Amino acid sequence: MVPRSVGVEEELLLVDPDSGRAKAVAAAVLRNAADGGQADDALTSELMRQQLETNTQPCISLEELCAEVRRWRRAANEAAEGNGARVAALATSPLAAEPSISSSPRYQRMVDEFGLTAGEQLTCGCHVHVEIDSESEGVAVLDRIRGWLPCLLALSANSPFWQGSDTGYASFRSQVWGRWPSAGPTELFGSAETYHATTAAMIKSRTVIDAGMVYFDARLSRLHPTVEVRVADVCLVADDAVLLAGLVRALVDTAARSWRAGVPAAPVRTELLRLASWRAGRSGLDGDLVDPTGRPAPAEQVIRALVNHVRPVLDEYGDLEMVEDLVTTVLRRGSGAIAQRRIYRTSGQLAAVVGHAVDRTIS
Repeated sequence: MVPRSVGVEEELLLVDPDSGRAKAVAAAVLRNAADGGQADDALTSELMRQQLETNTQPCISLEELCAEVRRWRRAANEAAEGNGARVAALATSPLAAEPSISSSPRYQRMVDEFGLTAGEQLTCGCHVHVEIDSESEGVAVLDRIRGWLPCLLALSANSPFWQGSDTGYASFRSQVWGRWPSAGPTELFGSAETYHATTAAMIKSRTVIDAGMVYFDARLSRLHPTVEVRVADVCLVADDAVLLAGLVRALVDTAARSWRAGVPAAPVRTELLRLASWRAGRSGLDGDLVDPTGRPAPAEQVIRALVNHVRPVLDEYGDLEMVEDLVTTVLRRGSGAIAQRRIYRTSGQLAAVVGHAVDRTIS
């Protein structure tokens, strides 16, 4: 069986290489990229002028995806260098920042509608797209992967600092992102019709301005025949983004097979999913996570359980050895949040945290 295609979107922070502070030069960086012949859809703007987004091509092999992730990180960095900046795979700015909204009328409207929630939203996530056969399959997948999404947040956690202070969270981005009224885990949908009726009602409420603001932890893509998993921080290390993508793809295929076999989705309450997500953002890989049954367990145990849950698909795709190696590496070395705190303890300088991230982003 040919594996499902998978692609990754990464939001990257633009920083001054000397001070480490976020730098509002996205428009100029994108012009540099266009002048250099980079594809328009591979590097794009985001809500804030201090960030940009990379988009890989859909890939079949994880090796191909790894090359794509590294390619676009390097391309983004090269374009940034032309404007005295660098890119850093940091989910929040360690140093105090004054976010600057991009000029898009849609983004300006978001600030008008959502005030400080939009105005402070200088956060960088990682979104994984996995091919689906139909919207019915996609919604069945959404219903069956809910309990595992907090594990992905814990693995990717890369935002312990906010406005110059240690927040006590491994992923403070998840706290800031959770201020959007449409963000977070979802209830069971049961059908594509219910999914679309739900999102249509959200838009009709005038609380979200359009379908692009349906910020579920996982959703049907509006533009591609994919499930889009949006729960993760941008990963400090490129290999961790590849691990995330490999696990998401295996989760999607495992869930689709379960649906086709007639196995019902687990009726986990959304309240428990919110607790699990909060715990993953707070603790990351340090301490306990909440497993899909709602029970606390050590992070490594829950992550290993996720790998076991998708093991048959990983094995069939030829990804098992690579994913197990990458999981072992991350559990041994720690997430981006752990690395950031380690650099800060050693140096006492948040600028050093940013400098380390700049180096790791393109290594």
